[in-house]
Amino acid sequence: MSGHNKWSTIKRKKGALDSKRSKMFSKIIKDITISVKEGGPDPDGNPKLRLAIANAKGASMPKETLQRAINKGTDKDAASLIETTYEGKGPHGIAIFVECTTDNLQRTVSNIRAHFNKHGGELGTNGSLAYLFDRKGVFEIPKGDLVQDDFEMELIDAGAEDITVEDESFTITTAMEDFGSMMKKLESMNIEPQSASLHRIPKSYVTLEEESTRKGLKLIDILEEDEDVQNVFHNLQISDEMAEKFG
Repeated sequence: MSGHNKWSTIKRKKGALDSKRSKMFSKIIKDITISVKEGGPDPDGNPKLRLAIANAKGASMPKETLQRAINKGTDKDAASLIETTYEGKGPHGIAIFVECTTDNLQRTVSNIRAHFNKHGGELGTNGSLAYLFDRKGVFEIPKGDLVQDDFEMELIDAGAEDITVEDESFTITTAMEDFGSMMKKLESMNIEPQSASLHRIPKSYVTLEEESTRKGLKLIDILEEDEDVQNVFHNLQISDEMAEKFG
């Protein structure tokens, strides 16, 4: 899932590793292409491209693939790419926000609507559910040799709202307006995030029994697998026990 398990957007094990890697690269390539289309191929003068490149490096994208993605952004085909969002209700009232990048709006909206309808949901109008989410910056930082207390103090001064430690990484959350300043702070510390992006964090959560949760996750998985979908955010609360069971 897109995001962090604190907000019920857990990263669960599903599908082959190679397939997940391919899908991740596909999303990053689209981000790079859109970034170049909007701001040019020079990352020094294009903050959005710098972020996309940082995410590509965090995902261990090969340099040749990264350069091809930058070059693709200057092609005429890039002009047809559009970023768009969709909002809908999943089974039992789950709020779902979908971010897409597409070269064919008619195809994308038709597919997204079909996914909702087939799996017990309903596509809504834009703006109908956005108020249920806050936009936050979320950074994944490898622990490495960082001294936790000193590192946390530096980031709090730069606008970090929340810092959690999981496995071998830190997850830092900022207000949307502090996203850019946090990126600059990390750059000044020579720290390259594994990932950095704006997430839609639910203000409240829906808790369902096991079978209903399974149905909700099925729709979320189907949406995430759609080739035009970049991110899926939702307010379904998932217990650790259920996460293990559905993993």
